[in-house]
Amino acid sequence: MTAAPRTFADARRWALAGAELTFDAVAGLDDAGYAAPSALPGWTRAHVAAHVAANAEALSNLVHWAATGEPTPMYASPEERAAGIERGRALPAARLTAWLRRSADALEAGMDRLTDEQWRHEVVTAQGRTVPATELPWMRSREVCVHAVDLATDVSFADLPADFLAALCDDVTAKRAAAPGPAVTLRTVTGSRWELPGTGETFQVTGDLPAITAYLTGRDADLRTADGSPAPELGAWL
Repeated sequence: MTAAPRTFADARRWALAGAELTFDAVAGLDDAGYAAPSALPGWTRAHVAAHVAANAEALSNLVHWAATGEPTPMYASPEERAAGIERGRALPAARLTAWLRRSADALEAGMDRLTDEQWRHEVVTAQGRTVPATELPWMRSREVCVHAVDLATDVSFADLPADFLAALCDDVTAKRAAAPGPAVTLRTVTGSRWELPGTGETFQVTGDLPAITAYLTGRDADLRTADGSPAPELGAWL
């Protein structure tokens, strides 16, 4: 199944909603709170927050590219990207929270200034994809919505907009269909369906939309197949 096609307006709305959920997730965190484990193996909450803040600055580089025509990569290099996260996660709690909000606000302000023509200009993502700037809000919405959950405070996939979850399932399924993996048919309790065309026996998995989204993005959703076995493990999504 494919959800209703996501629109540019949808992505702008989801990016704002996800940013607010992220701000809520870190509200009140002190140094000890940021040092606690996130839902991502090997990363603390501070790592996740620094990654989200650095992502906003990286996407702002692409906004600058779209606005001026001056090629401005998201990151100087993979090494510099990793180093930036390490520097950010070591910040005191108040400074890390301030960076998270400041970078998000600057990105939104930059996108607000783009003209219709500038939104159509092409930019190059960190993965080397050439896309129109209109893809930037969708890229941002994925980051803030999914990582708001990864901060492991009190935000879950059930707190994300249902239309975002359906669009994300479409997006992840399309990406996974191009890579090796198990064959899985995923159904929600309301009848939505997604298929991963892998090899071998097709696993039948049913759950609610938040759990299926969590599973497709590689998060622990505790989903089971029709015979009660754990849903097959999926490889990396991005």
